[in-house]
Amino acid sequence: MGKLSARTVATAKPGQYGDGQGLELVVSETGAKKWVYRYTWNGSRTTAGLGSVSTTTLARAREKAQAARASVAKGIKPGTTKRAQQPAGHSFGNVADLLIAAKEPGWRSVMHGAQYRVTLETYCAPIWDKPIGEIDVADVLRILTPLWQRIPETASRLRGRIENVLDYGKARNWRSGENPAQWKGGLAHLLPKQSKLARYHFAALPYADVPAFVESLHIEDTTARLALEFLVLCAARSAEVRGAVWSEIDLDAATWIVPSHRMKAAIEHRIALPTRAIEILRIMGGRRCNDLVFPGARRGRPMVPRTLQQLLPAGMTVHGLRSSFRDWCADQTSFAHEVIEQCLAHRTGNAAELAYKRSDLLERRRQLMQSWADFCGGSTAENVVSITAGKR
Repeated sequence: MGKLSARTVATAKPGQYGDGQGLELVVSETGAKKWVYRYTWNGSRTTAGLGSVSTTTLARAREKAQAARASVAKGIKPGTTKRAQQPAGHSFGNVADLLIAAKEPGWRSVMHGAQYRVTLETYCAPIWDKPIGEIDVADVLRILTPLWQRIPETASRLRGRIENVLDYGKARNWRSGENPAQWKGGLAHLLPKQSKLARYHFAALPYADVPAFVESLHIEDTTARLALEFLVLCAARSAEVRGAVWSEIDLDAATWIVPSHRMKAAIEHRIALPTRAIEILRIMGGRRCNDLVFPGARRGRPMVPRTLQQLLPAGMTVHGLRSSFRDWCADQTSFAHEVIEQCLAHRTGNAAELAYKRSDLLERRRQLMQSWADFCGGSTAENVVSITAGKR
């Protein structure tokens, strides 16, 4: 501020005169003079009237402009009443976007941010456009109650993310009072206790049904179907497949190296690729449009979790396919426990054993993964047993 002087104001001809930082003197063709404050609101340029020159001095206009600027910084539209302070741009969905943008640089991977966003978008649709300051316990319960016992792990994760969004809104002075999504002292008294067993087990397709399921995926060679088959063949997690990029793939060595920042245990994981997985990668290579191996519908963005989930039989889960693999290994092969667990990126042994363990057993795992792929492709049980006979 400070570009204008009292004399400039008194002698100004029709036009607009900036004083700096949004304050302007507007002189009409009739000679009427007024003060306005120009600012951006929800992405659009707008103005707030600060009074006539006849009643508002230059010094007073600067004070009003300073107050208006402070209001905008707090998310309050200048000139609105306290009842109307919540701007449309500070809905729950808008605040969720701001929270993710603020936190994403510190997360282990881009996929974590994508999962965070998808969880909120999928389940919080009823409150997505509701002002952040108006969300209450009833809104949170309406979202969580149908999920709490049916998909408890997802529901617990969702509750925490809703709590984070509301806390972020409070920190920005866009809401006040207790957080309606907090657990201790809040929802703990309103929602039933979840079974620990239910929280950590995923509905799995019986391994005997996996070959038929894989065959059903061959009806179309869409990206989603190929991605899900690739996931089955590699016994991988959904996020690992959906976030896979071509720089992680070595077709010549038939190996997929998932970097530590994309792994649940934050440890790099090498996956031995069976022949059918290589075929799928060659198909996707012919369609390559960006660095993602299995790109989502939005160009340049990873595939969302529900894209794979909707291809499964009702009641089954994508993560449960890893259990299908594990059950098959136990019932149909004689591979060593540590080989099987290494395929699933599980660490076995105590701290001392892990400290001395250097090999990731890749070549022995390659035999096991090819046997699994043969089984998934419809090989007979006799053939699978003969391949895996003997202690590995």
